[in-house]
Amino acid sequence: MREYVKFYIDGQWTDPAGAGTFVVVNPATEEVCGKVALGSSADVDRAVAAARRAFPGWSTTTGEERVEVLQNVLDVYQKRAGDLAAALTEEMGAPAVLAGGFQVGLGAGHLSTAIAVLKDFVFEEQRGATLVVKEPIGVCGLITPWNWPMNQIAVKVFPALATGCTMVLKPSEKSPFTGQVFAEILDAAGVPAGVFNLVQGDGPGVGVPLAGHADVDMISFTGSTRAGVDIARNAAPTVKRVTQELGGKSPNIVLDDEAFAENVGKGVANMMGNSGQTCSAPSRMLVPAARMDEAIAIARETASGITVGDPQGDFVMGPVVSGAQFEKIQALIQKGIDEGATLVAGGPGRPDGLERGYYVKPTVFARVTNDMTVAREEIFGPVVTILGYDSVDHAVEIANDAEYGLAGYVAGADLEQARAVARRIRAGWVAINDAFDFACPFGGYKKSGNGREWGEFGFHDYLETKGILGYTPEAASSG
Repeated sequence: MREYVKFYIDGQWTDPAGAGTFVVVNPATEEVCGKVALGSSADVDRAVAAARRAFPGWSTTTGEERVEVLQNVLDVYQKRAGDLAAALTEEMGAPAVLAGGFQVGLGAGHLSTAIAVLKDFVFEEQRGATLVVKEPIGVCGLITPWNWPMNQIAVKVFPALATGCTMVLKPSEKSPFTGQVFAEILDAAGVPAGVFNLVQGDGPGVGVPLAGHADVDMISFTGSTRAGVDIARNAAPTVKRVTQELGGKSPNIVLDDEAFAENVGKGVANMMGNSGQTCSAPSRMLVPAARMDEAIAIARETASGITVGDPQGDFVMGPVVSGAQFEKIQALIQKGIDEGATLVAGGPGRPDGLERGYYVKPTVFARVTNDMTVAREEIFGPVVTILGYDSVDHAVEIANDAEYGLAGYVAGADLEQARAVARRIRAGWVAINDAFDFACPFGGYKKSGNGREWGEFGFHDYLETKGILGYTPEAASSG
């Protein structure tokens, strides 16, 4: 059993101010697998003070010096990849092939991308007599979720390091093991003391004092829209920058062409990845109404082929993260049935043969209308809803009829048509035919948040822009 009862502050593993702990439950077995210390405002104060002391030195390092540190981090990260994967499987139930593959791979990919961006990033630009300077914003509070731990830590920590910021990281208490291993990686890589600090804990104990701290210059938060609103309220009195990546209910428009059957199958399979616990998941599939029966048959066949079981075994899907998450998903599945959606696959309860663990059946609803709860509320589980459209214009109208705007998807053989549809979707990240790019900006419209992460775009929120007028000697002397 893992016991992580110290925080990483000012380059040292230190005891917390209090004695509280949080018990971590393995979602595959429902048994306790570890505990972590619960931080408090006193711990936040110590960590922020360490980051503040480290800022003058780290912020004035050169890009080349920061590249060297990040490269050291990448070297250690790759050596510890197996440890990160094991932690992911244990704390959140990610199947071993997913944990050791895409989950850990995302962290390495974002780090490699940050290194490449930093090598060519322009921090100073002369515009006439004025020098425009991009400077690190200062001390950053980074609050990350449980569903893609390494991805979300990576897209916050690595841009912050690359731009010369110092930081305090608060991982989710539901998936704290990866954050602890990550801190060990940065320590071993030689990140200077105080530049990176880790305080474990929950929202009230750590998140609230971090968001409201007067010496924190910026908060980057990923999580639910409800929690994001609270973060913004807590941060408002100090007028700090707040960036948020929040909820989603992303449309997946499947166009009416020869690739229809393949794209319906892919859409269902993609929704079930990570047990549906992905904020940008393609949860609302839109298909031509005239082909609804065909879509139902394909979706049923695809869902029935998705295996569910022990994440240490050879299964596509593991459990969802917790009992509370399991119960929420079950209630929403029942809501879909009660509101009259056609249950195509899955449904309430655990899959056959699984009596313990927070396992959910891969579930598909069809003939869904966009006013139903399952079409509007983020379920955050392996549930896809299929809605019919009469025309492409109708599909775009349905796609944009949501309070969220994190992601969108378009699948079709005609690339020109897919491009035209993608332009009309009101979302910050739209993928055509499952395209993927580490350099693409990621973030939301509407209630899905503000700010952008990934690649070069992830640097900007960690920088302030300064204009120095009369910088050239000629302009200064000309008055």
